[in-house]
Amino acid sequence: MPAEAPGLPAVLRLRGRAFGPGDFAVMAVVNRTPDSFYDRGSTYAFSAAVDAASRLIEEGADIVDIGGVKAGPGTEVDPAEEIRRVAEVVAAVRDRHPDVIISVDTWRSEVAEVVAEAGADLLNDTWGGVDPKLAEVAAAYDIGLVCAHAGRVEPRTRPHRIAYADVVADVVAYTTDLAERAAAAGVRRDAILIDPAHDFGKNTWHSLEVSRRLGELTATGWPVLVAVSNKDFVGETLGGLPVGERHAGTLATLAVSALQGARVFRVHDAASARTALAVVARLGGVPPRPAGR
Repeated sequence: MPAEAPGLPAVLRLRGRAFGPGDFAVMAVVNRTPDSFYDRGSTYAFSAAVDAASRLIEEGADIVDIGGVKAGPGTEVDPAEEIRRVAEVVAAVRDRHPDVIISVDTWRSEVAEVVAEAGADLLNDTWGGVDPKLAEVAAAYDIGLVCAHAGRVEPRTRPHRIAYADVVADVVAYTTDLAERAAAAGVRRDAILIDPAHDFGKNTWHSLEVSRRLGELTATGWPVLVAVSNKDFVGETLGGLPVGERHAGTLATLAVSALQGARVFRVHDAASARTALAVVARLGGVPPRPAGR
């Protein structure tokens, strides 16, 4: 595994949990949206979302990531509606599972403040810091923040023919700058992650290059989150497979990422991810860590 860079905490700390180098944390997705690309609204209902979170925790999730807005283009969701969708789920999951780490997938500071009050431990900003006040919320509530690279595009847009001189160099520079800015705003350094954000502001070639060279991100010393589950680049790499047939490709990409030192893995299938990562850990000579510990 890549060594931690000097001057940065070796351990990621969220809600009293510690994930050091070689530890793998499974972040399971709960979409409270009617139009998710993956589940097509199957967890949109309040009870379905809360029950899905419980099932994923039982399957081995360390973190539950709750989102109220589809990542891609679609029906507009204003902040009030996003809050309606996610805040009550956060509160219910916190009540049912006091020790689980709860993440919320949002780029909006007004949403972040409400979910932090409701019990969230981590703000997963997949759109790369478009709202700088998000870091201020994380600092004020002493919770974590994900600093992602989305190619400097507007949320929920898909740029046409985006290009980089060196996509990995751009990802490293952008995410580490966001992380340092977050730390300067008061976010605990041991609660900050960086995320290359596969497919966000990237084409399939870019996402594959990031996966091949993920070690350059882990070498920065910041804990790295990868969110590759069932994404388009996986399907396109395998000849255009639809979402429902990308599972094997997802697990392969998770394993490659883990071997290069990624720390947190955002997935739809927590049980399979936990199994695959346990194998990677054993290959690296690390005893598998039980979920929730």
